Amino acid sequence: MGRVTLQDVAKAAGVSTATVSWAVNDNQKVRIPEVTRKKVRKVARELGYHPNALAKGLARGESSLIGFISDGVATTPFAGQVIRGAQDEAWRNGRILLIVDTGGKASIEHSAFEFMLEHQVEGIIYSTWTHRVIVPPSELRPSKSVLVNCFDKNHDFQAVVPDERQGGRTATQMLLDHGHKRIAFLNDPLPTPASCGRLEGYRDALEAAGIAFDPSLVINAQGDQEGGYGSVDKLLATHATAAFCHNDRLAMGLYDALRERGLKVPEDISLVGFDNQEVVSAHLHPALSTVGLPQYELGVLGVRAMIDLVDDTDDNAQRGNPLLVECPPVLRYSIASA
Repeated sequence: MGRVTLQDVAKAAGVSTATVSWAVNDNQKVRIPEVTRKKVRKVARELGYHPNALAKGLARGESSLIGFISDGVATTPFAGQVIRGAQDEAWRNGRILLIVDTGGKASIEHSAFEFMLEHQVEGIIYSTWTHRVIVPPSELRPSKSVLVNCFDKNHDFQAVVPDERQGGRTATQMLLDHGHKRIAFLNDPLPTPASCGRLEGYRDALEAAGIAFDPSLVINAQGDQEGGYGSVDKLLATHATAAFCHNDRLAMGLYDALRERGLKVPEDISLVGFDNQEVVSAHLHPALSTVGLPQYELGVLGVRAMIDLVDDTDDNAQRGNPLLVECPPVLRYSIASA
């Protein structure tokens, strides 16, 4: 069977093709009986009809295209959930994403902006692989623009970012909830939104639990497997019963080093990671409890913020503090009661 058309739905529903178009594209400017709208949508679902997003946009006098420029999100499996969330939300709103992954190359980025503007996109979402402060490209200024997983220092642009502080608080609380009081934090020494925010969250959770912050329990460790592996002696010297790791890869390195010393997770020490890189956390033995980065939600909310900008005629609507997206706990088997 070929692709189901408007004409097929109209014939099955006993209405005109115009009525089908109005009903399935949710055209609020045309009044049709609600019973007819529901009937047409029911028939469309049963036949497997999928509305053409471009046609929906043209009916509104818009391109229905949203530009999405990233420095590595589209080609990174872990961060690719941002794209999936953005695509799903764009499609639900009758839009299509034009995606360009620049690989961090300025020449490609410049060409991408030209491409987007030539295609008269409604706006541009600019996303980075890692959560960081950026200097927005000058090409973003004339456009409706939203930053995803990054933000500008002056908050001139609407930004959607993970709530790193809440995530750090959640990770620490997972260990506190199991009775641990001496909790180490292995943190990346580079001052990034992630390392700073997660440290603040760690301190928040301890303070709320009535536990004094002990700086000797904060261990600088490069945020990768080698960093975790190389920090094991410092961790053991603290006599901590549990540790919150800056990310899952760092925790993976700790697993290896602890195993070499005849120690077990969580019997000898409980661990919590961050990021929920499932290729890592879900396949360690035992599986790692962690806090997830809300990649899919970042994409969804980035598109919602863009649509809000497109629908808002206020030029100052882009300004303001970043929208913080909750980082959820993912409880597995790397935590034992103290």
